[in-house]
Amino acid sequence: MCAKPTNGPTNWTKALSAAGSAIKTTSRRDMLCSGAAAGALMLALSRLPALVGPALASDDHGRSPAFELAYRRLLGEAEPLADGTVTLELPDIPENGNTVPFRIEVASPMTAESAIKTVYLMSTGNPQPMVGAFHFTPLSGKAAVAGRMRLARSQDVVALAERSDGKFLVAFRQVEVTIGGCGN
Repeated sequence: MCAKPTNGPTNWTKALSAAGSAIKTTSRRDMLCSGAAAGALMLALSRLPALVGPALASDDHGRSPAFELAYRRLLGEAEPLADGTVTLELPDIPENGNTVPFRIEVASPMTAESAIKTVYLMSTGNPQPMVGAFHFTPLSGKAAVAGRMRLARSQDVVALAERSDGKFLVAFRQVEVTIGGCGN
């Protein structure tokens, strides 16, 4: 398709060859063919994540490898306690994944001996699993936070509360997203 012209080299290329120049000339046709081939390759590679990504994005539990890594880095070997002291409020089916309202509250006395240090909000299917980290002190009086987050697809949302003794409390909620909010 991109064959070289058959009429031979021009006087200009003959002159360069005769002079022993190290300059390699490329015809306009070769440049256009190379550019078209590079463009086709870039287009094909840009479509690859959309074709392969969903199959590799999560494991059998619907949790992305990025979430599992962030979750283990945060907790280490500790296992969080799901005793109902962490309340995670989210709509079951939000209208839009771009703005999903959330509310997290932890029932804790918030004393110097027993307080919630940090509340982490994580999503199991977003490209970046850590949505937010909210820090508290006993002077906060109450470990509660509300806001909006983006969700790329239907997934679990996880609230982890780190106590002052280093133990973790957890709450999970499944959210069904109809319109993704992370560019997916």
